[in-house]
Amino acid sequence: MEALLSSSSCTTTLFKPHKYFSPKSKSFNSKPKSIALTNQSPKCAPMKVAKSQVGTVVSGESVPAKMKAWIYDSYGDVSVLRFDESVPVPALQDDQVLIKVAAAALNPVDFKRRLGKFKATDSPLPTVPGYDVAGIVIKVGSKVTTLKEGDEVYGDISEKALDNPKQYGSLAEYTVVEEKLLASKPKNLDFAQAAGLPLAIETANEGLERAGFGPGKSILVLGGAGGVGSLVIQLAKHVFGASRVAATASTTKLELLKSLGADLAIDYTKENFEELSEKFDVVYDAVGQCDKAVKVVKEGGKVVVLTGAVTEPGFRFVVTSDGSALAKLNPFLESGKVKPVLDPKGPFGFSQVVEAFSHLETGRAIGKVVISPIP
Repeated sequence: MEALLSSSSCTTTLFKPHKYFSPKSKSFNSKPKSIALTNQSPKCAPMKVAKSQVGTVVSGESVPAKMKAWIYDSYGDVSVLRFDESVPVPALQDDQVLIKVAAAALNPVDFKRRLGKFKATDSPLPTVPGYDVAGIVIKVGSKVTTLKEGDEVYGDISEKALDNPKQYGSLAEYTVVEEKLLASKPKNLDFAQAAGLPLAIETANEGLERAGFGPGKSILVLGGAGGVGSLVIQLAKHVFGASRVAATASTTKLELLKSLGADLAIDYTKENFEELSEKFDVVYDAVGQCDKAVKVVKEGGKVVVLTGAVTEPGFRFVVTSDGSALAKLNPFLESGKVKPVLDPKGPFGFSQVVEAFSHLETGRAIGKVVISPIP
């Protein structure tokens, strides 16, 4: 969900491996930055390591007993995050694969989880944060049937974001993931681009499906420049066959909306979308304005709500991580019809995780905040 779970022209040539398009500067860039590390250690549940993984050799690389990772031992603001070079490599279950992480991405659910917003259903502390991952399979469980060592994959590592998400997240050298939650990385995308997709594109896709969206229908996307919103625009237009796509953003982001496929880009700093005479079959609310969204939905239409209070006919859902959904969307990514949108301040290096979280929490990120390379 955008507020809880997830975040110049975007043509196929803009997204080349290892370069990232900045909508602000209209150029490819990557900016090094530095951060301070902090450490807190209250009582926590111990992490476990699978001894069977130690010394495994895949493509000339041995899997160590310990790994580098970002971790927090208590809930709180960014100051609880700390870098640890001796976190146990997570134990591999029969239906899982061990991934050497190449890139990860942050979603709003990451900082909501760190703040303890759903600690009643969270996994035990300490926590290695991170849902989105892209990397290489280096070990497979005995019940894995399709993936093999050396495969390049991407996905959201926790099937339900709010219900016992993985204690070992993607902000680490290694993570374990169920095979069913992963898909092959699109061949035309690098790891950073792929890492920015899973939770957001699955949220966009599932929301549209639940709303019964399809060919010939119209949609208004609130928060069109965010991680989920930027993908809702593209999926609605290029996958679901929308007849008309409108979206809201601030003044500097309007051209981005148009480049993604929006027929109408609305500057929310100057216009009140709820006063539009036009009505839409679906309104996809990624910013928490359902009370206004219901004013511009057609009779019998749907309002998809990712955050804030829900007013009929609005509905909320928690996305389910599903590798088959990613596989279904891969052809649209590989053809360039749907493109990842990465925040121009990134990608953030592995030493810049605190800065990446801080940027995401401003609410001003464009597209997805990505951590790459790892480590």
